[in-house]
Amino acid sequence: MSMETVTFHEIYSRYSRDVYRFAHWLSGSPAEADDIMAETFVRLWTSDSEIRFESVKAYLLAIARNIYLKGTRTDRRRAELDDRLPDPHHSPLARVETRSELGAVLRAMRQLSEIDRALLLLVAEEELSYDEIARATGLTVGAAKVRVFRARMKLQSILQDGVVQ
Repeated sequence: MSMETVTFHEIYSRYSRDVYRFAHWLSGSPAEADDIMAETFVRLWTSDSEIRFESVKAYLLAIARNIYLKGTRTDRRRAELDDRLPDPHHSPLARVETRSELGAVLRAMRQLSEIDRALLLLVAEEELSYDEIARATGLTVGAAKVRVFRARMKLQSILQDGVVQ
């Protein structure tokens, strides 16, 4: 499928949920994630550069991350994710346990640096290859692999030590 045959609407339909989810994980705010997602697609729409279809997702996630980083430089206030939303598929006890685990992971993720958080999200949530992660973050493939491994170890250590702030 060449880029000439792919419309903006098709790209938006295919990747908007991924961009939103990534922005939400980074920012912790549904409203900010909406803004980041919208700005990401505005930049895609107005871009003069040619975009290779096979790298659109990595390109969009890189734009979203850059928008997030620009926003954090100007506004250091961050809201926690609202993990009180009910899950109709679990019992009340399972919801409490899941909410508690989710809350611990979210708090632990917040203790990681932005780049470590972004790398873990790109691997776990977005399921990008290390090559795509390298393109999205500006790292080499080798550096991306090492940073992801170290970020996983940091997160595991925080969760095991129970030092979640």
